[in-house]
Parts: sequence; C-alpha cells; structure tokens
Amino acid sequence: MEKQIKLFLEFLENDKKLSTNTLQSYKRDIEQYQEYIDKNGLNYLKVNSSDIENYFEVLKDMNKKTSTISRNLATIRAFYQFLLRTKKIKNDPTSGLHSPKVEKKAPSILSSQEVELLLEQPKNIDLKGIRDKAMLEFAYATGMRVTEIISLNISDVNLEQGYVVCNTGLKKRTIPLGTISLKALKDYIEKARPILIKDESITALFVNVNGKRLTRQGFWKIVKYYKEQAHITKDITPHVLRHSFATHLLQNGADLKAIQTMLGHSDISSTQVYMQFQNDDLKDIYKKAHPRA
Repeated sequence: MEKQIKLFLEFLENDKKLSTNTLQSYKRDIEQYQEYIDKNGLNYLKVNSSDIENYFEVLKDMNKKTSTISRNLATIRAFYQFLLRTKKIKNDPTSGLHSPKVEKKAPSILSSQEVELLLEQPKNIDLKGIRDKAMLEFAYATGMRVTEIISLNISDVNLEQGYVVCNTGLKKRTIPLGTISLKALKDYIEKARPILIKDESITALFVNVNGKRLTRQGFWKIVKYYKEQAHITKDITPHVLRHSFATHLLQNGADLKAIQTMLGHSDISSTQVYMQFQNDDLKDIYKKAHPRA
C-alpha cells in the first residue's frame, strides 16, 4: 500500500498539479487511512464500502468535523479511482458512499433511570435473553462503539481481572468492566455462547442465534427491540449508550482524561463535548462514577 500511496501522491502532484498545501492534506488523510487498514489487518485492495464506512465511524467518534470527514472521503475516493485507473482493482469501494451532511448537535443521552429500565428488559430465561442481557450491560459498561463490540473475540475478554481489550480503531485500549456487566458476561460465556455456536472455531464474543458473529444491523435491532419493550420514547441506538456511559461517568466525578482513554478519543476536545451535561454537585471516585460498577 505504501508504494501505491507514493505513486498516487506523485500523480496528484505531476498530473493534477495540486498545490503543496492540498497535497499535504491528501497525504495526511491517506496515511491515516493506511494506519487504520494496517491496524485492522485489512487488505486495501479488497475492502468494501462497509469497511470504509466503519473507518468514517471511527473519525466521527473522534469528533472530527463533518468537513474533515467529507475531505477524507474525497481523498480515499481519489485514491481508489487512481487504483482503478492503474488496473490495481476492478471495482471502486467508495462508489456508493455519500458525503455526510453538515449537521452539529449535542449527543443524545439517556438518564440513569432510563438506562436501568432498558437494561432490566432482557430476561435470563433463554439463550437469547442471556446473550442480550450481557450485550446491553457490556455496551453501557464499556462505552465501546458498536463496530468495536461486534469485532471482539472471546480472547479479548479477561474475566478473572475484569477487563476487555479493544483492538479495533486507531489505537489499542483496555477498558474495565463493572461487576454487573462482568456477571452478565460470565453467564453468557458459560451458559449461552457454547450452545449458540455451532462451530468450535468461531472466535467471536457475541454471536447471533445461528452461531455466527453478530452484525451491526443485528445489534441495532436488539437495542430497538428492548427500547420498545421498556416503552422509552427517546430514539436509542448503540451509540446513545456510548454517550450515556461517558456522560454518567463525568456527572459522577470521573476524570475527563480517564474517560477519554476509555472512549478511545485521540483528542481531549472530543471528550469535552460531554462537559455540557456535568452536574457540579456530584463528585466521587470511579467506582461510584458508573451507576452499575
């Protein structure tokens, strides 16, 4: 990939006659994309639109401006059109992607009571209920992105020490698990997952009823189902649980830098967006910061 990037930048400079500043922007964007490709063990010649959308989700979670994400799309699209022109690929994976709309709004969050209500919905009466309970508790306990959660393998979780290692995204991070989440996860791993998986070679942590790795769409449907069961009127997505995780920690006195680390934000300014929800009367240590720790 490094060689093709070099040829791509030379093409932009010599054939397209781009300015030095514009070339530097292209270089930064494509090198950051290369870092993501390498980090996640992807083949840049075989990626599809979903892989690239996942990358943009990471950028969005880093609170990159819409204009920055649009520029990244333009850069990556230009790169794949170059590869298409030089016959390195047969199809452009960016052809069906659209630039994000310019829209700025505060993160949508749930109250602690709404979270409790949502997480009480899955019942440990069948395999699906045990899995769903573990998954929702896990999402709220870790604040991980949906893409990161469905990408987890069983080996990424340390039940003895009570933490999970996230290898997806731009950098690796370790996130602690609260006691309630840990118990639900143990129940799932011991009682449900061994029965759900049909093939012992399956490494995915969370699987669907067919024993395959859970998809983004599958995760979203599960959240939507329990939102309706709880009769919560707010629009709830897996990302709302991530926002709620960060906000509730901050409201209860958790250190902003620690929250930044757990969320995987490269820039503290991305985490500071949650400051608008802070209650100055609530000051406590991390153990008390998370409602279900």
